[in-house]
Amino acid sequence: NLSPKRAHATRQAMQYGTRDLETQLLSVKKEKSSSLLKALMASAVVLSCTVAFVAIRNSQAGELQSTMTRVSAPVQRFSMAGVRPARKEMKVAATTKRHVASTMAPPAAITETELAALTKAANEERGLAMDGVTAANSGHLGLPLGAAEIGAVLWGKSMTYNPKDPKWINRDRFILSAGHGSMFIYSWLNLAGYDLPIDELKQFRQHHSMTPGHPEFPNSEHTTPGIESTTGPLGQGVSNAVGMAAAEKMAAATYNTDKHTIIDNHIFALAGDGCLQEGVAFEAAAFAAHEKLDNLIVLYDANDVTLDKMAEFTQSEDVIQRYKAMGWDAVVVDGHDLEAVNAAIEHAKADNNGKPKLLMCRTVIGKGIDEVAGTNAAHGEAGVKFTDESRAKLGLPDEKFYVSPETREFFTKRTDELKKVYDDWQATYAEWKSENSALAQQLEDAVARKTPTVEEMFAQIPARDPEVAEATRISGSTALNDIAKIFPDVISGSADLHGSNKNYISGGGDFGGEPALGKAYTGRNVYYGIREHAMGAIMNGFAYYGLNRASGATFLVFADYMRSPVRVAALAELPVSYIWTHDSIGVGEDGPTHQPIEQVSSLRLIPNLDVMRPADPEETVGAYVGTMERQNGPTALILTRQNVPNLKEIPVETRRMGTIKGGYVAKKETGDLKTILIASGSELSIAMDAAKSMGDGVRVVSMPCMERFDRQSAEYKEEVLPTGCRQRVAIEAGASGMWYKYVGLDGKVIGVDRFGFSAPGDIVFKELGFTTENVVATAKAL
Repeated sequence: NLSPKRAHATRQAMQYGTRDLETQLLSVKKEKSSSLLKALMASAVVLSCTVAFVAIRNSQAGELQSTMTRVSAPVQRFSMAGVRPARKEMKVAATTKRHVASTMAPPAAITETELAALTKAANEERGLAMDGVTAANSGHLGLPLGAAEIGAVLWGKSMTYNPKDPKWINRDRFILSAGHGSMFIYSWLNLAGYDLPIDELKQFRQHHSMTPGHPEFPNSEHTTPGIESTTGPLGQGVSNAVGMAAAEKMAAATYNTDKHTIIDNHIFALAGDGCLQEGVAFEAAAFAAHEKLDNLIVLYDANDVTLDKMAEFTQSEDVIQRYKAMGWDAVVVDGHDLEAVNAAIEHAKADNNGKPKLLMCRTVIGKGIDEVAGTNAAHGEAGVKFTDESRAKLGLPDEKFYVSPETREFFTKRTDELKKVYDDWQATYAEWKSENSALAQQLEDAVARKTPTVEEMFAQIPARDPEVAEATRISGSTALNDIAKIFPDVISGSADLHGSNKNYISGGGDFGGEPALGKAYTGRNVYYGIREHAMGAIMNGFAYYGLNRASGATFLVFADYMRSPVRVAALAELPVSYIWTHDSIGVGEDGPTHQPIEQVSSLRLIPNLDVMRPADPEETVGAYVGTMERQNGPTALILTRQNVPNLKEIPVETRRMGTIKGGYVAKKETGDLKTILIASGSELSIAMDAAKSMGDGVRVVSMPCMERFDRQSAEYKEEVLPTGCRQRVAIEAGASGMWYKYVGLDGKVIGVDRFGFSAPGDIVFKELGFTTENVVATAKAL
């Protein structure tokens, strides 16, 4: 008569423990219980019977030889560690006292002293998490308590880092994808010696603290050292980790030499069921496997719990097999067994087999608070009322936010050990730099994000042919390649639309781990596949890693697929660039499914995202230079499919610098100012033509970027849009609402507040009012 909780745990043990040789729980406990031996023996019997049955059946069909071949083939138990024959594997599983690794040296074992210290540290981290969430009366206890042993191994044994130089380029990166469990990472950063004082843990979730509710990458609001990415929206962090792993591969291929290795770090991410249920995680995982990112280690906190219900209520797939099918190595680990976690991580680090690693860590959510442990109630702060009793059971004193002298001493010694690694690396780097001065300068410029002035960049980009009318996506292609010559760290990518987006870096090569396909990790063009959401999150990962200026492209109408990582990039102040083409009803024949209407305006609603919609080739140059100039946030480049004229009547410098400012006077009135026409993108030429027939009192203002214009001084904005002129018309082939902040209640907006239709683009424009005649008529009616 098992309790429901125990019955559930038993079902899970069967699912992950004995059903499949490849998904056995890893254990390096010194003593094996008789129940475990019996379970393993039973498994062997079941397997033998199954093999025999299959052999007999196939023999009857004349396939005995092929069956025997399959039976004698090696069967993987721990796929990251190599192979053993199946029968021998079962014997090893029943008798060995160490982690099975047939093709590799044994991992660095945890000594008895370390085991005691890590156990103590794990329980003290639990205490810190309890105290932080209790003090705030807000937060999530489940993960910090359930994954404590994982954290102890990572910071106490496995990861390479220097808390005194948290931006060291060859540090291992750790991403808490399940960002709601933020007291986990804050506690471990404090214990590991980062500049995150205990008083900041006491201010968990409070205004101006270094410990916000979810981890935030250092920015103008928070500068918490050791936070590698902004997480909280589930699935984003584990996908960022894929981008970081790709960035590490690119950096290693670019900067390492035969004589010196200066980049060889690993990327760790801790994710839960919520992260892996999100579609973006699946997209990113497929990309990681396809590009052979074996430097990526994802620790899956598998505790059978989601917020609303036990996980079985919403998921039933075999996660291990799902990831293996994609090309990952995937194993199950007892997440509370320090030795097993250490062994699995060490093997994952050492096995450069072209496969990313998933370690499914079986844990009890909220472990340490018996009243809620193992239930969905443990996810949040339901266990707060039991924390005093629970702390006592863990052997912690009454003092809150307690860390023992022994734990402090342990991490001091750990820091000293890591400092030796860091110092050795510095010596290697110095020698590498002396022998590779140009490469070293390139790397240091990338780290510093060294950027020429706008004027210097413009000077290196020639003026465009004034007689050529072309789509701004074509102009963008030329501008991107000009920029790529200035910045060797610029990379570009597309969600299966390089040919349409026109964002390929000529001569840059293709990124990836399959030389047979012409790919190399030095490639500057990333093929993301039809994975817009993952593309956005992976681009953020490149930016977090800090050595590349990433851009990615798709059709504007599909920008909604990647909106979450765009928002996070804006929040984290990441200087990434989005190239979104086919920007309006000008798409034409593809019809309303592919004609953006609300996208541009909705993107303008995201704080700290610059949305730039250039009108012609020279404004496009300005837009691309603007993306490089900007260091504290992302930029969206909105480009046309259809040709637009080169507005040669406006000086080249005026268009380029005007775009940098976000808005400028494209055509100044020659008489008393009566009317202002404001336009962006392809509609600027319509406004220019309309002004020619409206007399000498008409001004045309180009507004390629509202956000940049709004950041200008009050004097400049008044100079461009004098408050004394209230007769204004805005023209943009998209939703009209946002333009009223410029035209006011007395003005008019010619926009599109309905879906389009399938027809040639010029006909769609005409039918929806984007003609010179309609602009003139609208202005005269004011």
